[in-house]
Amino acid sequence: MTSQDLVLTPRGVRFLGRYYPCSIGKGGLCVNKREGDGATPVGTHRIVGMLYRADRVAAPNKWAVPIGPNDLWSDDSGDESYNLKVRAPYGFSHERLRRADPLYDVVWLTDWNYPYATAGQGSAIFLHQWRRPHYPTEGCIAFRRDHLLSLSRRIAFGTKVIVG
Repeated sequence: MTSQDLVLTPRGVRFLGRYYPCSIGKGGLCVNKREGDGATPVGTHRIVGMLYRADRVAAPNKWAVPIGPNDLWSDDSGDESYNLKVRAPYGFSHERLRRADPLYDVVWLTDWNYPYATAGQGSAIFLHQWRRPHYPTEGCIAFRRDHLLSLSRRIAFGTKVIVG
């Protein structure tokens, strides 16, 4: 573990010696993640991508990719593209990445069950903006907007997210 890692603690996420308040999944932390359990999986995950809404925020990092109006995320474990970014129109269960609310204005992708997903082990674990302070997520880790934007400028591709 280094100061360059994002480490989830009871005080929030620690990064470069500072703590950032955050929200985790409504199902708490778990070691046996399952689709729909609302839990944040314990383990060491890596940041493997960053998406952003170019119509709402400037590119937060040089490797961030804009979210297009038809970008979706497949969350259907019966789909061959399960736990991957897909495009509308799309016939399987999915989540819209270009949301009306600001939650996904900046989204960090982790390597949880990605890119080679095992059906039923849970789709994407993202790091994104929270709804309000400490409001639980569906399993993701969420931050205050200004903290998310600041962290987005300072993390590197491959940064470790240590949960547990």
